[in-house]
Amino acid sequence: MSRWLTFTPLVVLVALGVLFGAYALHHDPRVDPRATVGKPAPDITLPEFETALPTRLADLSGSGPVLVNFFASWCGPCAVEAPQLMKLKQAGVRVIGVVYEDVPPRGSQAQTQAFLDRLGDPFAAKLSDAEGRAGIEFGITGVPETFLVANGKILDKHTGPLTDQDAEALARRVLTLR
Repeated sequence: MSRWLTFTPLVVLVALGVLFGAYALHHDPRVDPRATVGKPAPDITLPEFETALPTRLADLSGSGPVLVNFFASWCGPCAVEAPQLMKLKQAGVRVIGVVYEDVPPRGSQAQTQAFLDRLGDPFAAKLSDAEGRAGIEFGITGVPETFLVANGKILDKHTGPLTDQDAEALARRVLTLR
């Protein structure tokens, strides 16, 4: 009996190895960056950037198509796309900014405000996602990322900084959805 007890840890280890190996053979490890496209937009409430009042994203996006842009002051590519976001604002496109994890040690509310003062504020509303939970629910893989939301549904997603061509295509799509 004691002989079997000495082999029990080895048997358990082999069984776990077989279990994990079988799982790995049938699991797709690739991340689908567009996994949330075509699905309902997350019903999230975040603090408004300047007042910290709880604000429901659906209330901001309920009156027509909007772009939801995740950005941060510490994000270099976010600064690169700022002129395209300003062009979208000038074209009449409503953009909601989500300040993503802009907290110490990487950033702060003052740094975010300085970022917007320096590059322009294209946002109809700004929400704070200090803990990154909204980003997780939207399925972001990094910042900047921009989502086209209409009628409570995510219709499109752009990963990385917007180029002029990306911004023009999004503007056309938003304007046709109105």
